[in-house]
Amino acid sequence: MVRSVCPYCAVGCGQRVYVKDEQVIQIEGDPDSPVSRGRLCPKGSASRELVTSPLRETKVKYRRPHGTEWEELDLETATDMIADRVIAARESTWEDNVGGDRELKLNRTRGIAFLGGATLDSEENYLIKKLFTALGAIQIENQARI
Repeated sequence: MVRSVCPYCAVGCGQRVYVKDEQVIQIEGDPDSPVSRGRLCPKGSASRELVTSPLRETKVKYRRPHGTEWEELDLETATDMIADRVIAARESTWEDNVGGDRELKLNRTRGIAFLGGATLDSEENYLIKKLFTALGAIQIENQARI
């Protein structure tokens, strides 16, 4: 049994994940969790399907612009494509400063934005904020409101 947190929303319900022969066989609420006290909503209760369903996508899928079919890409190719697009967006939308009598330094881009998910923890959000700030992004938001 491994303790985990449900990935579906910002509540962060505790889960007990039972594993046998490297396969998830059961997920149930963790009674020791101060958040959920052993209870799970219907999505949390069905979260075993998230990792065991035969319909689960396990490969990177990409549909080219104006394409009608998905193609599989290896992770390295997909990561390189994302990096190239981030660099291009940053270069084409970079703002050094605002002109006028008194020039105001900006050092920003409005061509990159980030919207975080509610299941990220504080440390992940901290690192994401640092990354996107370093890229010059100013539109950085997270949906965690609880």
